[in-house]
Amino acid sequence: MRESIILMGMDILQPAVALMIWTMVVWALMYATRIPAMQKLDVEPDSLRDGVASDLDKVLPAPVQWKAHNYNHLHEQPTVFYAVAVVLAIIGHGDGMNAFLAWIYVGLRVIHSLVQVTANKVVVRFVLFALSSVVLIALIASAAMVVFGSGTELQGADLLKVS
Repeated sequence: MRESIILMGMDILQPAVALMIWTMVVWALMYATRIPAMQKLDVEPDSLRDGVASDLDKVLPAPVQWKAHNYNHLHEQPTVFYAVAVVLAIIGHGDGMNAFLAWIYVGLRVIHSLVQVTANKVVVRFVLFALSSVVLIALIASAAMVVFGSGTELQGADLLKVS
């Protein structure tokens, strides 16, 4: 007889992994545009070794650099999202509304990326960033209410054995 384990409250890990996958898509897009641009302009990578990352902003076309900037942005605020997703999963509250909010957050970040790597309209990006921040704040508040004992009881990562 084979047993399987169902982890309760782990749905939130799906949007977290989806955002990780999206980050790697942007990484691939960044190099798919950056390397040819550097070759076309005869930029010698070693000539940049003593500089800073922004030195490429002076050399490469802006649309090429937008991809790199977005890749960097995907390592900033989303790190807080990953942390709160793991916390909510561990305490057994990563399903239902929290998972739904996590998908909204990921959707907003993907749209933000698409805007930044194509048209780079700053006002549109700001609105998307602000909306995603509000969603992230809601997730953090949800985790805080459980962890600090306000409202719902801490359940832990409930494990159910199913035959």
